[in-house]
Amino acid sequence: MTGSMKSKIIVDYLNKLIPDAKCELMYTKDYELLIATMLSAQTTDKKVNMVTEKLFSKYDTINKLANANIDDIKEIIRPIGTYNKKAKNIISISNKLVEKGCMPNDRAFLESLDGVGRKTTNVVLSNIYNEPLIAVDTHVSRVSKRLGLASENDCPEKIEVKLNKKFLKKDLVRLHHQLVLFGRYYCKAQSPLCENCELKNICKHYKRLHM
Repeated sequence: MTGSMKSKIIVDYLNKLIPDAKCELMYTKDYELLIATMLSAQTTDKKVNMVTEKLFSKYDTINKLANANIDDIKEIIRPIGTYNKKAKNIISISNKLVEKGCMPNDRAFLESLDGVGRKTTNVVLSNIYNEPLIAVDTHVSRVSKRLGLASENDCPEKIEVKLNKKFLKKDLVRLHHQLVLFGRYYCKAQSPLCENCELKNICKHYKRLHM
């Protein structure tokens, strides 16, 4: 099977399985997505949504966040863990956005913010500016390796490069969300739902389990 054939099979199946894939982080303003994505490191979107609902309700503007009491921020986000560092990041990011006057479509600026790396930047640019980008989190990484789209030892940056080459640019924004949700709810780290998966014939993980 050629690489283009495999890519088409994957896209067609994910379009059927998860046709309306979208980011599960809750936000109403651009900067809220940036902060929520930063907070999602080493935790779940569900937990992040629980704390950001309170955070963004109490501090409903970027200026209020920039001037927030850090101990209050820590208390609000405590349930997601590593809250000391993340609280500092929230205030630092907010202050830099206030100085900037907006949240620009600028990778260099976004990646210069505390706690913001390539994955978070890709999430923001993809969702806010519809840039054709894939953010490689643990779910995307796992699915990519199981389906033979990436090698077992590939780092997130290398996986991103490979996915960009294997799929059409027009599919990347939707595909990013589909791969995340496919890994989160179907191709799970533990007890993946293989039996009814139409990709099992091209899945390395399934083949290893049934050799």
